[in-house]
Amino acid sequence: MRKREHGLLPNAASLLLCGLLAGLVVAAAAFPAVAMSGLAAKAGSDTFENLPTDIDVLPSPQISYVYASDGKTLLAMMYDENRRDVKIDDVAQVMQQAMVAAEDNRFYEHRGVDVKGVARAFVANQNAGGQTEQGASTLTMQYVRQAIAYSARTPQEVVDATDKTPTRKLREMKYAIDLEKKLSKKEILERYLNIAPFGHGAYGVYAAAHVYFEKDPKDLTLSEAALIAGLVKAPGTNDPATAEGLPRALDRQKYVLNQMVTMGYIDKATADAAAGKDKLKIVGKRTPEGCESVQRPELGAGFYCDYLRRWWMDQKVFGEDQYQRANRLRAGGYTVVSSLDIQTQTAAWKYAQDQPLVSKDQKVKLGQSNAMMLAAIQPGTGRVQALATNRNFSNDQTQNGGNTNPDKRGQKGNWPNTTVPIITGDSDIPGYQAGSAFKIFTAVAALESGLPLATTIQTEKQFVSDFIISSSSPAACNGNHYCPKNSGGQSGPYNMWTGFGSSINTFFVPLEQQVGVDHVVDVAKRMGIQFNAPEDAKLAANPKGWGAFTLGVSATTPLQLANAYGTLAADGLYCEPTPILEVKDNSGKKVDGLDPKCKQSIDPEVARAAVDMARCPVGDQSASGKCAGATAGYARDFVKRPIAGKTGTTDSEKSATFTVMTKQMAVSGFLTDPDWPETNKDMKHPPVNYAALGVLRDGLAGQPIVGFTAPTKDRSQGKLVDIPSVKCLSVDQARAKVKNAGFSVSVASGQVASQCPPGTVDRTNPAGSTTKGGGVQLVVSKGPGAPAPPYLGNNGGNGNGGVQQNGDIPNTGDGVDTNNCPIPWVC
Repeated sequence: MRKREHGLLPNAASLLLCGLLAGLVVAAAAFPAVAMSGLAAKAGSDTFENLPTDIDVLPSPQISYVYASDGKTLLAMMYDENRRDVKIDDVAQVMQQAMVAAEDNRFYEHRGVDVKGVARAFVANQNAGGQTEQGASTLTMQYVRQAIAYSARTPQEVVDATDKTPTRKLREMKYAIDLEKKLSKKEILERYLNIAPFGHGAYGVYAAAHVYFEKDPKDLTLSEAALIAGLVKAPGTNDPATAEGLPRALDRQKYVLNQMVTMGYIDKATADAAAGKDKLKIVGKRTPEGCESVQRPELGAGFYCDYLRRWWMDQKVFGEDQYQRANRLRAGGYTVVSSLDIQTQTAAWKYAQDQPLVSKDQKVKLGQSNAMMLAAIQPGTGRVQALATNRNFSNDQTQNGGNTNPDKRGQKGNWPNTTVPIITGDSDIPGYQAGSAFKIFTAVAALESGLPLATTIQTEKQFVSDFIISSSSPAACNGNHYCPKNSGGQSGPYNMWTGFGSSINTFFVPLEQQVGVDHVVDVAKRMGIQFNAPEDAKLAANPKGWGAFTLGVSATTPLQLANAYGTLAADGLYCEPTPILEVKDNSGKKVDGLDPKCKQSIDPEVARAAVDMARCPVGDQSASGKCAGATAGYARDFVKRPIAGKTGTTDSEKSATFTVMTKQMAVSGFLTDPDWPETNKDMKHPPVNYAALGVLRDGLAGQPIVGFTAPTKDRSQGKLVDIPSVKCLSVDQARAKVKNAGFSVSVASGQVASQCPPGTVDRTNPAGSTTKGGGVQLVVSKGPGAPAPPYLGNNGGNGNGGVQQNGDIPNTGDGVDTNNCPIPWVC
């Protein structure tokens, strides 16, 4: 609470000062020319006249309001001081009168300084012998003092504005006299009502009316107005919301009412009727502040609010540094209309808590360590429509269990309460592995390289790649070659439609090898993957040997992945994620520079082809009917809209992800342990799949169904050229034959069992045909031999250099699954 100073120093020096000031002030105010004559007065007048007259008044701190996208639903309030300026015409007349009666009953008579009041205060203080101090500051001078304090730019200026010194009092008088020449009494009273402190966290009459009575200032009664006006004298000790302060507040209320009688505003009977607590219904509710006190708890919007706050801190339009930006958010009086969609956020919060869609008879409760994290974004704008998780946004960790990370034993975990941005990430939370959802980036890179969706690769159960890893890695074979497998042991010819639909690892690693990992990583960057983990950033800077990248071993967040897929839904238009629709400053002017920041990062035809392919895993069908196999084949029937997307699973099911999109919305769901992403607990797919699908379905309810644009024939079928047969030829013969046909040629590192003699060529990858001038790999035979045993499970990876084996797990909504709904009653 600011210390109020109404008295003058009760000593001989103050007597001299008062005498001098009284003469000077009266003369300067009433007879400016005459007052400055005479040698005796000249010395004092020089000091007074040389003081500045203009106050460099900065706006007082104002509360900022954050709304949902409808512009009506209040989500949160941000403030350092709970204040909202109002026009005096929006303040009840009795409140205006009560304020004058309480603080300056000669307000309408003096010209900024009440000389009679100065003299009266001096005499009273001298007679009291220093035991009490009677105030002499006018309402105008009080406003000046507050305005100077709020406009201080340094700690010393704050001290100078409130220090008990004759110099400060002299300066206030000079400012007050000048202010009365420039502003009307009505304007000065308005400024005072908006700046004065009223206790219980309320600054200004608007906040006071809401804190104590939950009403606007224009609706205050006489009894309420007199109580509020009486608080300014000692807002801390007179707090009527406390048992100790209420009697003092009522005494002050009675004083104000009596003053109003003296000034002729009301009669004695009216004052008596208004006095006392019987006419009051004091609420005394502090205005909630910040993201831990969101206004609609049923929306679970705390994490969204926090994301908005973090986003704000990065916007240069709000200040040169984060200190200025934070100050403006909490003191600038902004009206912020966020992009949070009530319908979508409601669904996200609902499905993050438990999964009523997974079981017909009962809800599925997730384990405490399992975090269901959901993000929804609008393609083509980047506007974030929902963020939710099965955690409370709160710093209160008294009920939290222990951290599941073995390296953090003894520390609190992030369940059930946390303020860690587990959905959107930051420097300390780089994200989580997304699994096979990353195969989309390889497909886009291949399409950009001229390969059509029909590009076919003869896949094997285990692919011996050219990528070199540690020989001790479980994903290594043939010494130190990276050798991914398919979780279901699949092999045979696959194209992009069927390879993506069935999530074939041994299709996408050779495809990645053909187009180059550097190209694949570049696509991911252009689509918004940020590589926040230090090891990921290091690999992404020089990715040529990062063979496992296509299988999703890099950390990302639900928001990043939803936006990446949303970029494709928007025909390749990448937009930076934003939580904002519009921001207006305290004057109601729209803040410029906050429109969506978008750029064409992927060619529209490439994006449409990638989306056409991505319809396969979710039970939809490509424009040309090429889909076969789906890892979540029930999804299309559940949403009942054209959709595209992909499931993802990391080694040993440490995380399960599902990203799904329409033209209007992209949703990504992650199920993992944010405390320990390397968890040893299985994260199953049905909960996260149905959570993401539920958000998409419910969020779009009532909106028109919009279909995807079919890709061109060149992007889907391509202009393919036959690859000459090189069956059982020597490597040199095969190389020459394929090269003469206009293709670039490479030789696969491993050898395969076949009927061809050892050392000769068994086949090419791709097989049959490919794009003109495309790359062709020769697969060398090791002679007849028993086929490799079926792969029964994945062995996990050791994280060596970011190279991990990744397999999609069957029968969990990933890997090779049927098109049938695993939970028929919901499909």
